[in-house]
This record gives sequence, C-alpha cells and structure tokens, in this order.
Amino acid sequence: MANLRARFERFLEIIVVVLMVAMTIVVVLGVTYRKAGLSLVWYDEIASVMLAWMTYYGAALAALKGAHIGVPEIVKMMPRSWRVAMVYIGEFFVFAFMIILAWTGVVVLDVLATDTLVSLPKIPVSYTQSVIPIAAALIIVAEALHFPELLAEARGSNNPGSESGVP
Repeated sequence: MANLRARFERFLEIIVVVLMVAMTIVVVLGVTYRKAGLSLVWYDEIASVMLAWMTYYGAALAALKGAHIGVPEIVKMMPRSWRVAMVYIGEFFVFAFMIILAWTGVVVLDVLATDTLVSLPKIPVSYTQSVIPIAAALIIVAEALHFPELLAEARGSNNPGSESGVP
C-alpha cells in the first residue's frame, strides 16, 4: 500500500509541476508579447484554465498528504472511540461530497459539449472543465490512500501530546 501511495503522490506531483511550469511559460510569453505590442489573444484564458487545473490537481495532492485545512486537535482531544467514529464520519462526508462533485462534473460536461473557448474556438470548454470530475476522482483515491493513516492516528493514545513526542 505504501508503494502505491508513493507512486500516486509522485504522479500528482509531476502533474502539478508540469502545470506550474507550463503556466509560467504561458504568462511570461503573454507579458513579453504584450510589452512588445504584439498581444496574444489567448494567453489570459489559457492561464486561467491552467490555474484552475493546478488548483484541482493540487487539491488532490493536498488530500493525499492530509494538508487540507482542518482542526485535528479537536478530534485528538476526544476519547479513542469517539475519535475513530469522527474519522469515519468525516471521511464519509468527504467521499460523499467528492462523489457528488464528480457526478455533477460529468453532467456539466454534457451541458458544455457544444461550447468552445472564446479565444481558441477549436478547444471545447468541456475539455477544460473535465478537470472537475477527474480531480474529484483523484481526491477520492487520495482520501482512500490517506484513510489508514487517519485511522491509525485516531486509534492512538488518549494523550494528545504523546503523538508529537511531548510528555
């Protein structure tokens, strides 16, 4: 399981880094052309799409690392049986939301099937918005791979300070 998690993490890191580099190149090209008086009509729209993609794929990476905003201290202060139950309840809601997001994202792709980008009419909007169901599926996988770690933490000692090594 650790090998699968490490490979999935590497996969997400590569996607995020490639998107960051590509977005940097697009923005630098756009600014350079604009300074030269030769504005690229497409760079704003493409940079916006790339930022959205980077955000969604980055969210999947953050989910895998357990780096989303949360208050784990509240759960750690609970009795062990409550902590385990809260982890299950919390993950249920995360999975439910991501499943709904993925399904809704697929429905939206059907609605946008005939729309194209304004500045690049050969690129369908459904292609750019496909990040929503894809990232939701990746977040589900990331949460599933992170779940054993969350459960192990919840089953740990009743002393909140003992997990960090502080007496």
